[in-house]
Amino acid sequence: MLRESLRMAWRSLAAGKLRAFLTMLGIIIGVGAVIALISIGQAATQSVTSQVQALGSNLITVSPIRSSGVTLYPQDVQWLQEVVPQISQAAPLLTGSVTALYGSKSYTTTVMGTTAPSLKIQGRTLSAGRYLIPSDVTYRRRVAVLGQTVVQNLFPSGQNPVGQTIEVNGTPLVVVGTLQAAGGGFGANQDDVILTPVTTAEEIVGTTQISAIIAEAKSAAIAPLAVAQIQAVMNHRFQNQNAANVLSQDQILSTLSTITSTLTLMLGGIAGISLLVGGIGIMNIMLVTVTERTREIGLRKAIGAKRSAILLQFLVESSILSLIGGAIGAALGTGGASVLTHALGWQGGVNGSAVVLALVFSLAVGIAFGIWPAMRASRLDPIEALRQS
Repeated sequence: MLRESLRMAWRSLAAGKLRAFLTMLGIIIGVGAVIALISIGQAATQSVTSQVQALGSNLITVSPIRSSGVTLYPQDVQWLQEVVPQISQAAPLLTGSVTALYGSKSYTTTVMGTTAPSLKIQGRTLSAGRYLIPSDVTYRRRVAVLGQTVVQNLFPSGQNPVGQTIEVNGTPLVVVGTLQAAGGGFGANQDDVILTPVTTAEEIVGTTQISAIIAEAKSAAIAPLAVAQIQAVMNHRFQNQNAANVLSQDQILSTLSTITSTLTLMLGGIAGISLLVGGIGIMNIMLVTVTERTREIGLRKAIGAKRSAILLQFLVESSILSLIGGAIGAALGTGGASVLTHALGWQGGVNGSAVVLALVFSLAVGIAFGIWPAMRASRLDPIEALRQS
């Protein structure tokens, strides 16, 4: 009986190819969107995770909370190292938006004043030249280390920036080194930066207040203890229980993973609504099909077809529609996710479980929304059905 139902369902769908395709369109879009969005979301999560992990589990960031009125200065870095024995080294970050000039080219970017330890603390590496050294800070040397985005926007392709002089907000800086590309992270391009001694940045930006302190715990095992100790001494010094945000890389990673997972789930849920819309489309078309084939159903029942056979036939038709639509949607979603993740340079491929889940859900939608039309067809009275023209 199943084989006969499959043959009849296929023949019926083949007779109306355009209508069948339009019926499947909602399923195609729904399945494709679910697979693409979940795969892209997970690829984004993996990309962010790898960037955070590349910085090491020992990194701790201390940033004052604006509403607390707390301000930090470069000398606070030395104080923090003295009162928190769990950290091995620390560095200030003084940031500001600047315009850099080289020859006839100009580029708006971020200047970051810091000290020598920041290279190791942040897990960065040089591609050419040298990094900042302690004497650069002591003598307020006008030197700079450039990220790759700044290099690409200021210098001709192939030119070595090391030794060249650029102007940053009117201040000449000699380029002493360039950083290897790190890519985007935390909503910002880590390569779009000019690093200078913090004392030089004070002159360029016009302030001595720093935006954050980065520190390195002596080991990953004591990083949580270091975070607690830093929080305690900051609260005590400023007599404020909300003086600063103190976060380790593990905490940042956990927060980012939670956010990206929630967003992925939300996007997948929104895309899943398309599947329900597709299911409603299948139900509508199957109801129309029942009306169009009333005489056929009546004739089949008159010659002995059972209600179960009629029910099975229409359920098979709706299932075939949802399965074919799901397969096409899976192919489109897989291809779209692969192309987009490759274009964005993210690691990770298509999520296999998302493909299986979307296909199973599409089949379930086809069966669920096909039950009512199938039951309506199976309950038709053969005599009344044969009377209809």
